[in-house]
Amino acid sequence: MRSKLYSIAGMVYLCLLLSLAAAQAEEDQPEAAAAPEDEPEPMFGTLDYILLAAIGAAGIWWLFFRDSEGDKIPEYEIKPMVVRETSTVEKGFLAKMRKTGRRLVVFYGSQTGTAEEFAGRLAKEGARYGLKGIVADPEEENMEDLQQLSELDSELGDCLAVFMLATYGEGDPTDNAVEFNEKLTNDGMDLSGMRFAIFGLGNKTYEHFNKMGKFADSKLEELGAKRVHEIGIGDDDANLEDDFITWKEAFWASVCQEFKIEASSEEFNTRQYEHKLLEEGDFKPEKVYTGEVARLRSYVTQRPPFDVKNPYMAPIKINTNIHSVESGRHCLHIEVDVEGSRIRYDAGDHVAVYPTNNLELVNKLASLMDINMDQVFTMTNVDEDSSKKHPFPCPTTYRTALSHYVEITALPRTHILKELSLYTSDTAEKAKLEEMSSTTTEGKALYQTWVVDSVRHITHILEDLPSCKPPIDHVLELLPRLQPRFYSIASSAKVHPTSVHICGVVVEYQTPTGRTNKGVATTWLQEKVPTGEGEEMVCPKVPVYVRRSQFRLPNRPQTPVIMIGPGTGLAPFRGFIQERAWQKAQGKPVGPTVLYFGCRNKSHDYIYKDELEEWEQDGLLTLHTAFSRDQSEKRYVTHCLRESGAAVWELLDQGAHLYVCGDAKMMAKDVRNIIGEICRDFGKMTEAEAETFVKKLESQKRYSADVWS
Repeated sequence: MRSKLYSIAGMVYLCLLLSLAAAQAEEDQPEAAAAPEDEPEPMFGTLDYILLAAIGAAGIWWLFFRDSEGDKIPEYEIKPMVVRETSTVEKGFLAKMRKTGRRLVVFYGSQTGTAEEFAGRLAKEGARYGLKGIVADPEEENMEDLQQLSELDSELGDCLAVFMLATYGEGDPTDNAVEFNEKLTNDGMDLSGMRFAIFGLGNKTYEHFNKMGKFADSKLEELGAKRVHEIGIGDDDANLEDDFITWKEAFWASVCQEFKIEASSEEFNTRQYEHKLLEEGDFKPEKVYTGEVARLRSYVTQRPPFDVKNPYMAPIKINTNIHSVESGRHCLHIEVDVEGSRIRYDAGDHVAVYPTNNLELVNKLASLMDINMDQVFTMTNVDEDSSKKHPFPCPTTYRTALSHYVEITALPRTHILKELSLYTSDTAEKAKLEEMSSTTTEGKALYQTWVVDSVRHITHILEDLPSCKPPIDHVLELLPRLQPRFYSIASSAKVHPTSVHICGVVVEYQTPTGRTNKGVATTWLQEKVPTGEGEEMVCPKVPVYVRRSQFRLPNRPQTPVIMIGPGTGLAPFRGFIQERAWQKAQGKPVGPTVLYFGCRNKSHDYIYKDELEEWEQDGLLTLHTAFSRDQSEKRYVTHCLRESGAAVWELLDQGAHLYVCGDAKMMAKDVRNIIGEICRDFGKMTEAEAETFVKKLESQKRYSADVWS
């Protein structure tokens, strides 16, 4: 190679010398011999000769030297990367079961943390039957590996998969179970030989009660799996804990029969985490969590994308009360700034807010347990093979844990009362807790009246049972994780691309015990008011992220829409109407836009009144209002809907989309019944035909509901 370079260099040098010599000879001719002025100049100059020499050298190299083997450009063949089929098995739940010798895996589809809690309890309780289990999040697993679960039977003994599946919204899977649901729906997995059981979590006030659990139960059987116990149907509108306990007892009886095993008589340790106090020198202050959801210091060093584990610290630019003073209630209108965050949203989406527990309540609970709020501690899972190492981010302080990480206002489930009884010295108080945690008829009735109906949370229980002195670490382990609160976004990104609007009534009510209970998020948000003006404005920040929704305007602006949203159920429809107004301003043909809105008094709680009436005057909106307390007889949006039944049917017949937002327990059910009536009366259908028609609207996404109980 080096000799070749010398040869090329020599040729280039020779060519350059010849070119320069020719050029010099041309310049050395006497001036007298120069051509007359009118004679043309020579065709080539000095630079031209140099360039020609270089081109010549390159040509010589191309003809005589380029084909030598050492200089050939190597040829490459692009081959697909080979991925071993067992790659997911080596790191997923199967590998963990094989490594630990465990034969039970409990999956959870959870939106608020309850299904995850139930999964953990069931997996731990399996130890009593020689079936200590692992807990698995379907979002983090390759669920196709279920096809190989039965292969472990020969290695470990008979294996079992249990699914704790909550239903979210209108029959949807929870966020972490979406992919599993799609796999069940679209994939032809072969689950022959797999044993399973399912407990569903739902709320009967919703139209599609426990749809996810029921679907998975039938689909798993269809794919060849064997059901070892009938599906459990948990109802959060009644007593979800009681439903779970009742199902769990029968479930273990079925498992014992199926696997020919018995429960151990040994004492069962229910503790899941080891608690350790950290003194100065045991930790680095910058490594202590101060309320972050997941990543340390994520509230200070913000990095997109922002989601459930990485919320954005959004400044609140506007926070006002849109009820009148006479209302007696406070309705928040909040605008959070998302400029520069890369957060995008559509009208109908939800914004999630991570709240902080009430400071007064936190201090009261700390006082009852006699703890140093600034003590740094950590809690570590005693099961070294568990994927969940801590109950919440650790290390942290008791103040942070009680403020940011646990639901101190949640009504304690019966298993918590059973654990509290262990730390109660007074005989009568201890017996009361034990009875409420039992499955007897009397115990269930007492739990309903003393805890549920009286709305007693952990602080109230410790106040009313003074001999109950549980350690702080056990309380922190027992209480559920503090969850974000979701609000239907009350704006359109077409009109407000850099801000998200929130509308919600501050929750505050008196309990039968004479106490005042307050909503965690709304009470906290009420105090987040910006101060100052202009460049001097100081805006409090709150952790938020946007969750996508199926609650969507039609793709075609000319499609008619019918919206039913009393009270703060108006929130998403404000965004819808803003968007329709924007579309109209863009010159697009906008179809009929009809809103049914109701509240107590026109002069007290008619939210966004001026906006709605302006849209009505502009011809964009057809507005129907009902004010329940402005006359002797109560009047609701359902009255308006029934009275305008002919117009509603005409729009539905034209392909209108119908939306409902608000209370699921009464209003949403009444609306659905009235739509059925309208189909019968004006669509000339039988009752069966009307029901089929409404279900078809739902399946076509022409009847959508965003409701809560």
